[in-house]
Amino acid sequence: MLKVSALGLDIGSKRIGVAGCDGTGLIATGLTTIERTSFIKDVEQLQSLVAEREVQLLVVGLPYSMDGSIGTQARKVQKFTQRLAEALQLPVEFIDERLTSYQAEQMMIAEKRSPSREKATIDRKAAAIILQQWLDERRAKISN
Repeated sequence: MLKVSALGLDIGSKRIGVAGCDGTGLIATGLTTIERTSFIKDVEQLQSLVAEREVQLLVVGLPYSMDGSIGTQARKVQKFTQRLAEALQLPVEFIDERLTSYQAEQMMIAEKRSPSREKATIDRKAAAIILQQWLDERRAKISN
C-alpha cells in the first residue's frame, strides 16, 4: 500500500479548517483551524504542517452552489487555492464540499456541543469530512 500524506482544507473567508490523514490513507482527522490574517501568514502556518507531515497533496473543498454550478465563493476558493498551491509547491485536488459544514454541525449537536460557539471546530471537522470523502473515493478507485 502506498503511503498517503494529504491535507484536507476547508477554506473560508475568516478561517481555514485543516485535516490530515494517517499514513495508510484510511482515516482523516481534524488537525487545526487557521485564523486568516494575511496570505503570507496563512502560507507560513500551512508550510510548517506540510513539512512536519511530509504532505504530498492538498485536498480542498469546493463550495459548489446547490445546483452544481461554481458561484462566487467557489471562484474565490479556486483563486486562493491556486496561489496557495504555488506557494507550497503542491498539487491540488478539489472535492465537492456541499453540506460538509452542515454535517460537521450535526456531529457537534450529536456530541451535545454548541455549533454557534465553536466555529473553528466546525471548520476543522468539515476539513476532516472533505479529506475522508477524498480518501474513500481514492480507495474505491484503487480497489476497482
